[in-house]
Amino acid sequence: YLHVDFTIEVERALRVLDGAVLVLCSVGGVQSQTLTVDRQMKRYNVPRIAFINKCDRSGANPMKVLDQLEDKLHINAVPIQIPIGLEDSHEGVVDLISQEAVYFKG
Repeated sequence: YLHVDFTIEVERALRVLDGAVLVLCSVGGVQSQTLTVDRQMKRYNVPRIAFINKCDRSGANPMKVLDQLEDKLHINAVPIQIPIGLEDSHEGVVDLISQEAVYFKG
């Protein structure tokens, strides 16, 4: 649930933005506040890119989040990167544009 003051601040910011990054949790996916912010972005015609994070967490399922983007937000989501492994075995991503695997170090 979003606090009313936060919702108003988001509206003010969206009026002047050229674009936005919609950050989604790979475990929690699309939540009620995501729906609210998405409605605001659509109202002000703010183009967006979605970033799905926390793929190393237990229960991570980025493909489920992609489905939720389509089912709940009616966004035609197309991944440009896919994870290599999930949860404890998350070790990098495959960039589908460059067709290269990028492994995390450290």
